[in-house]
Amino acid sequence: MATHRPAGGSRSHAGSHSATHRPASGSRSHADPHAALASRILSAAGGLPAGLASEGPLPSRQDVRTLVEELLEILFPESHRLGTDGGNLRDHVATTIGLLSEHLEAAIYLGLHRLCGEKKAPADRCRKRARAITQRLLTALPDVRSELAKDVLAAYESDPAASGIDEIVACYPGLYAIAIYRVAHRLLGTGAPVVPRMLTEYAHSRTGIDIHPGATIGASFFIDHGTGIVVGETSRIGDRVRIYQGVTLGALSVRDRSQTDKPLGRQRHPTIEDEVTIYANATILGGNTVIGRGAVVGGNAWITYSVPPGTRVGIGT
Repeated sequence: MATHRPAGGSRSHAGSHSATHRPASGSRSHADPHAALASRILSAAGGLPAGLASEGPLPSRQDVRTLVEELLEILFPESHRLGTDGGNLRDHVATTIGLLSEHLEAAIYLGLHRLCGEKKAPADRCRKRARAITQRLLTALPDVRSELAKDVLAAYESDPAASGIDEIVACYPGLYAIAIYRVAHRLLGTGAPVVPRMLTEYAHSRTGIDIHPGATIGASFFIDHGTGIVVGETSRIGDRVRIYQGVTLGALSVRDRSQTDKPLGRQRHPTIEDEVTIYANATILGGNTVIGRGAVVGGNAWITYSVPPGTRVGIGT
């Protein structure tokens, strides 16, 4: 701890180069080579609009990590991800909700206000909106936990390697990604910009599972293994669907923004109906592609057409 460090007088002058002794950035001389390099870096953006970097900050990576840990502690409090003092579980969850409320509101505010500049009135409006969005998300958490309970049971019923519910909650990357997706999807629906995507991208970095918060996913969703899975923004997935590692639910084509294929309301990603199983490394593309109820898509299949209900399809079939 800082209180136990030797006093400054007991250390040689040459060895005391703490951050507190560095000159403030505003006091750097133009002759400073670091300042000169900083100027070159800042001017090297080329076609990148300056506003992307200068009109306001977004939540930091640490902020997003904190949100994820608090959300998981509330949704799966029995796992004690953040630890407990041995007290009442309800009190522990209530305390964590209080922390989440503060942190989530601050993050949503940054997402809303980053393009508003310094004007007081827009800032006040952004704070009010952030508070309202946060409260709607908190109110929805019981429903999110109920949805996740079905996802956990689907994993337990589908995977004979699972020794118990606690192992699934503690270890399964698929459940981790689904849990963050379900929260992010709710946030996106209540009008929170950027933060939902930051949450799912954090889960992506942890699990290799990339689920866009705009996707629609039904009940009892099971992801086995999970690495390399991509679920696009307008994907629609029904109930009791199982998918394995490497599966892609993608758009049929990708164009640049000047020739966008993303008109408002258009579905660009496939529909997966109830009780479909998609095995490893299958690729299913296109907004008009529908995989019918109860169909099975075999490993490594490349699908750009609709599959009738109950059909088995794969390489060579």
